[in-house]
Parts: sequence; C-alpha cells; structure tokens
Amino acid sequence: MQASSNSKIWPGLAITASICLVSYILQSFLGLHSIVLALLLGIIVGNSLSLPASWNRGVKFSSGLLLELSIVLMAFGINYASFLKLGWETILIVIVSMVVVLSSTVLLSKKLKCPSSAGLLAGFGTAICGSSAIAALTPVIRSSKSDMGIALAVVNLYGLIGMILLPLVTENWLSDVQNGVLLGASLHAVGNVAGAGFAMSDSIGELAVTVKLGRVALLTPALLIFGQFVNTSDKTNEKARIKLPWYLISFIVVTLLISFIPLPKEVLSSTKQLSQILLTIAMAAIGLKMSLKQLISSGKKGLVFGGLLFGIQLVVIGLLLVILY
Repeated sequence: MQASSNSKIWPGLAITASICLVSYILQSFLGLHSIVLALLLGIIVGNSLSLPASWNRGVKFSSGLLLELSIVLMAFGINYASFLKLGWETILIVIVSMVVVLSSTVLLSKKLKCPSSAGLLAGFGTAICGSSAIAALTPVIRSSKSDMGIALAVVNLYGLIGMILLPLVTENWLSDVQNGVLLGASLHAVGNVAGAGFAMSDSIGELAVTVKLGRVALLTPALLIFGQFVNTSDKTNEKARIKLPWYLISFIVVTLLISFIPLPKEVLSSTKQLSQILLTIAMAAIGLKMSLKQLISSGKKGLVFGGLLFGIQLVVIGLLLVILY
C-alpha cells in the first residue's frame, strides 16, 4: 500500500525536480536566481500544457512537505550573535524600518484592497529577506500558493530594480558606511545586497551583507509576531490560531541552537544548499498550479503595493541614516 502511494508521488516530483535542474542551469546565463526561474518556468509549463492528473500528488508533495523542509533548513543560516555585533545604530535602523514596513503592510493592504494575502506576503518579504521570508510566512497565515507566487514575483522584481538603481543614485552622496547600511537594510535578497554592495566596493559589500544577515536573524521573531497578528482566519477558536506548525517549531529550535552551538562550516554550507534546492523544487510546483490570467490581474495591484512599501522602507532608512550617522 505504501509503495503504491509513493509511486503516485514520483511523476509529479520528477517534473518539479526537472524544472529545478533547468533553473539551476539557466541562472548562470540569465542572472536570475534559480527560485525565480523555477517559478516562471513552472508558470509557463503549467499554462502551456494540460498536466496529467497522475502528477497532482507529486506536485502537491513538492509544494507542501518539501517547502516546509526547506524552511527548517533555512534556520541553519540564522545566528543571533551576528545581529548583536552590528552596533546599536544599525540595529535600531533595521528594527525601526522593519516595524514601519510591517505596520504599513497591514494598514495599506486594507486601504488599497491588495488581493487576498499577496500584499501581506509581499510586505513581509520586503521587510525581512525576500523569497525565504515569503515562503516561511505562507503556511503560517494559510495563504494560497497563487498569492505566494504573486508576492515572490513582486518582491524579486523590486529587489532587482533596487540592486541596479540604488548604487547609481547613492554612491556619490552617501558615505561607504551609509551605503552599506542602506543596501543591507533595504534590498530584498542576499544576492541583491551582495550584487549592489560589491559593485560599489569590497568594504561596502562586506558591510551590506553583514547587515543583511543580521536582518535575516529577525525572521524567527517576525514570523511569530506578524503571523499571529494577521492570522484572523479562525476568530472563534483562539487555540487553533496560536498553534504553531511543526516546521515553525523546528525552525525556532534550530535557530536557538545555532546561536549558541557553533557547527562546522561544511554542515552550514550543505544545509543552505539543500534548503535552496528544496525551495526551488517547491517554487516549480507552485508555478505549475498558478493561473497566468490570475497572476496578471492580481499582479497589477501587487506591483503598486510592493513599490509603495519599498519606497516607504527607503525613506525611513534614509532619514535614520541622516540622523544617526
């Protein structure tokens, strides 16, 4: 019986893994992260072909359990000790800008009527660490995979725009320290931060990545606080609302252990790579099930919403840089 059940998983898992492999090959040529490419390729395949029903279980497995496992493995890259070494000025900038963006996300998503939970996910990704933050929050607030795909597309687009434009705009009128803090505290993914920072100078790149990793360290408390604050899907059962899923409990335990018990670099590197692979497979599965028509119609509001939040984030960080540095 178990063998029969497993055999139904393999066809769908094979197609998501294949898309993952193609994404890894293409990322070196196109300059886009494999996670984004897997989502885009999944959307193209899913909307171009009629997928056999036999693939459904494997695709669901990829976007479900494999996504949750990738989130647990992310925790091996989070160390609170690195955050505490940033200095009080930088820590204040990171925390204040994060609180402002998350608060603005909740308020503006209601006023602008951003589609479903896509706006909440985009705001969380903007405030914390892009795709990984969106992936971690999606199951917590019981968001649909389509909303997750919209948020991923929006956040990665603005991350790319910021990576290209910010160095051009700020290089001549901000100091190296200010540029490093600005990039690390604002851009969406570590790749965006590294790309923009090291394009300016090695010192700016190193500081920017350090600030970004400190920002990533806040993913755990942000998940707990923001997830419970916005999760109003079951108002009648408070116990159900505060019950944490297994992967989030594991995530919290791992982050605490990593902060106090150093692990070999080889272990940390391996878990990071495996997490990225599993997350890429999950993105391929999510793309396969996304409607291109729905993505276009919902994505318009998502783009405006994401751009507004990114603008608020940059303004807040800019003001704090002027005051504190």
